Amino acid sequence: MSRTHHTDPELTHRLSRRNMLGVAAGATAAALLGAAAAPAGAATATAALGRGRPVLPPGRLGIQLYSVRDKVSTLGFAPVFAELRKYGYDEVEFAGYTQGSAGPITLAQLRRLARDNGLNPIGSHVGYYADDPNAYTFAQNLDKVLDDAQALGLKHIGTASGPFRYGSTVDAWKRAAEEFNTYGAAARARGMKFYQHNHSDEFSFATDNPKVRLYDVLLAETDPELVYLEMDIFWAYSGQFRFSKRPDGTPAPFEPLDYILRQPHRYPLFHVKDGVSDPSNQYGYRMTDVGDGDIDYRRFISAVTRLRGERLAHHWQVEHDNPTESYTFARRSSAYLHSLREKC
Repeated sequence: MSRTHHTDPELTHRLSRRNMLGVAAGATAAALLGAAAAPAGAATATAALGRGRPVLPPGRLGIQLYSVRDKVSTLGFAPVFAELRKYGYDEVEFAGYTQGSAGPITLAQLRRLARDNGLNPIGSHVGYYADDPNAYTFAQNLDKVLDDAQALGLKHIGTASGPFRYGSTVDAWKRAAEEFNTYGAAARARGMKFYQHNHSDEFSFATDNPKVRLYDVLLAETDPELVYLEMDIFWAYSGQFRFSKRPDGTPAPFEPLDYILRQPHRYPLFHVKDGVSDPSNQYGYRMTDVGDGDIDYRRFISAVTRLRGERLAHHWQVEHDNPTESYTFARRSSAYLHSLREKC
C-alpha cells in the first residue's frame, strides 16, 4: 500500500505559535518551554523547520491505540488501521486487543489486519497485578499474556502500571523490581522485551528516604538486559514539574532527556505526548495534540537519534489520553512530527 503525506492546512499556524515560546532546557517546568523556528511568510512547514534531514527516523512512527479507542469501538480495527496508514503511521501499540471493537476478532485476524495495512504491531500495555487470581495481568497470568503477545508478533510487551504494588519505600520498589526482572526473563525467553511505561509519580521520592527518587530505584534494581522503559515524555516532564524539590523543599532538579542519554538502549519505546505549560494545573501541563504544546520535540527526538547507532533503535508512539477528536489528533500529530527537520 502506498504511503502519502498531506500538508496539514493548520500546521503553519501551529508552528508560528511555537515561535513565541522559549527553548526547552533546564530543570524546572518553565525551562521546558520549547519551540522550533517559525516559518517566514508562506514558506512550507518543512522549510520553516530547517533544511536538515527529518528528525523522525523512517519507519518508526506509531500510535498508542488508546488514543483512537472511540473509533475502534464504533468502526472496528480494519477501517481505523486503514485511516492511520493514510496519516503516515508505521506502527501501532495496543492497549488491549478488543477496545470494544465492533464485532469479535481473533489475535490472528488482528495481526493480519495490521500487516495488510502496512502497520507493525510494536507493543502492548497489560496490567501489572490485580486482586483477582484470574486477571489478565503479568502477576496473575504471565504465560497467557506472553502467549498472546507472541501470537500478535509483538517485539515488546509491557505495563503502564507503576511499581507501587508494595508501596513507595525503597524496599517496596526493590521487591517490585524483582518481579519485573522475572517478567523480563520470561519475555526474553520468547524473543520479546518487557517494558514499563511511566507516569509522573514514578519520579517522586521514597517515603522512607526522601533523598531517593523512586525512578532511580527502578533503574538500579532492574536488570538492564531484562527490563526496558517506555518513557512517556509528557509525564516525565510533568514529573519534573512536580518533583524538582524534595519533600523538605531542597532542590532536586532533573532533566528527563538525561535518563535516555545515559542509557539509550533501555528506552526502545517512547510516548510522544504534548502539553501546554500550566503551573496552575497540579501536573504542570494541559495535554494537547502533538505540536500544539510546549515540549520541544525537535530537540528531544534529535538528541536521541543523533547518538551513534541509535537512529533506528527507538520507536516513537504518539498518544493523547482524551483527544477532542481522535482522528484529527492522529492526523495533525503525524503531520507535525513528519515536518520537523534537524538544525543544520
